[in-house]
Amino acid sequence: MIRWIRGWSIAAKLFALQLVAIVLLAGVSVAWSWADARADVEHDAAAKGLAVAETIAADPFVIEALATDDPSAELQPYAVEVMAEAGVDFITIMAPDRIRYTHPDPAQIGGEFLGNIDPALDGESFTETYTGTLGPSVRAVVPIQDAAGDVVALVSAGITVSNTEVALGGRIATVIGAALAMIALGALGAWLVSRYLRRVTWGRGAEEMSRMFAYYEGVLHSIGEGLVLQDRRGAVVLYNDRAAELLGLPRRERGRDEPVPLARLGLPSAVAEVLGREGVVVEEIAITPTHVLVIDRDVIVSRERGGGRIGTVTTLRDHTQLQELTGELETMTTLSDALRSQAHEFANRLHTIIALIELGRTEQAVELASSELALSQALADRLLSAVEEPVLLALLLGKAAQASERGVAFELDLPDRLSATSVPARDLITIVGNLIDNALDAASVTAAPRVEVSVRAATDELRIAVTDSGSGPGEGERVFDLGVTTKQATGHGIGLALVRQAVTRLGGRIGVTGSRFEVTLPVAAAPTPVMEVTTDV
Repeated sequence: MIRWIRGWSIAAKLFALQLVAIVLLAGVSVAWSWADARADVEHDAAAKGLAVAETIAADPFVIEALATDDPSAELQPYAVEVMAEAGVDFITIMAPDRIRYTHPDPAQIGGEFLGNIDPALDGESFTETYTGTLGPSVRAVVPIQDAAGDVVALVSAGITVSNTEVALGGRIATVIGAALAMIALGALGAWLVSRYLRRVTWGRGAEEMSRMFAYYEGVLHSIGEGLVLQDRRGAVVLYNDRAAELLGLPRRERGRDEPVPLARLGLPSAVAEVLGREGVVVEEIAITPTHVLVIDRDVIVSRERGGGRIGTVTTLRDHTQLQELTGELETMTTLSDALRSQAHEFANRLHTIIALIELGRTEQAVELASSELALSQALADRLLSAVEEPVLLALLLGKAAQASERGVAFELDLPDRLSATSVPARDLITIVGNLIDNALDAASVTAAPRVEVSVRAATDELRIAVTDSGSGPGEGERVFDLGVTTKQATGHGIGLALVRQAVTRLGGRIGVTGSRFEVTLPVAAAPTPVMEVTTDV
């Protein structure tokens, strides 16, 4: 039986519970009303019998009849007439020794009255419920006194219990009818509520809903993407642990799912702007100080008839490492393209030198070979002697080759010695690579294309400045915002945003003045590896 009930839906259980509660309340109401009505009917019967008995006891005709030799001859017709007029079931006039003078059944005249008469013999009137010759009855007993105040007889008037129950039955029928109406109305209300619950819970039972909630909690905590749920007003209803990590929010406390307005969460502006919209969002990039996020957003619509927009569900995917790897790949591609171009260039020059030798112009061949070798070697020697940071060294060599291929003058301003630093290699590639790429693009369209790269190291900071021969971005500091670009082609506007993100993550500063971009990074000297030398003796 219990297993069968457990299989019920929440709506069915609620309907059954409400129906049982309504029936119980109706039963209690009927029982209370019956008891109250019974007490009222018995009280009314006792009051009526007492009034009739007192009236008879005060009637002078009764006192005169009692003084005759045969009181029953005059009192019996009198009592029958009064019973019919007063609507009582019996009137018994008796002597103090209980001998009856009157009775509804003439055969009982002359017999002893059954019941208590002691208070009446003492001159007191009283009422009681007693089982006599007519069955259980509610009766009143009143003393009949002469002029001297002596008790000369007693009179009892009453109504049988069967007749009181008839009177009670009419009242109970009304109460039962009202109870049945209450049950019907309550059942209708319970059915309407259960129908609504069946619709909103899709007919599922409590155990099934509990399992679904457990699965839902498990999915929220285990999924690798961030999830943010908002209501129709845009307030955040809940978010999972991954979303808290990506957005820098405190972990959600279980059981506390009250909506929180966006303004109170302190979200990064790029994410807050997307979450503040009402429509669908497909793979939109938002850059926060620590992450590159790809955001997708769907609108949730109620499945109920006429149901509208409930809210939205937003997924957050972390593409930070992907963007960093993409930057590294672009840098490596640039280096390989530059090396391929140089190999092709060197092959052309080698053919030219061979041709000059075959033509007997050896001096011109030596001069051509020496000048190109000296120029490339000078730049390589300058970098190798000044820069101990391997990533920065390789990056500058590659960008110098790329600038040479594009016909852009590439000038380096380096200190005599630039020691290795604690700046992560990926961040160096992101910052320096993007700044030089933008500078090369801007300089290539000018009359005298030129790019200057300056690197300076202080005790606790590293300054990198990149200047090109262009006029500089007209957007000012806005050029670091996602999507802002001065290039005509689409797909740009993320490089400088990534630069600012990396600089901010490292605790540095970035600024632009004209065409000069300057970055300042806090650094600590990288530990110098110590070589252990062992000597075998």
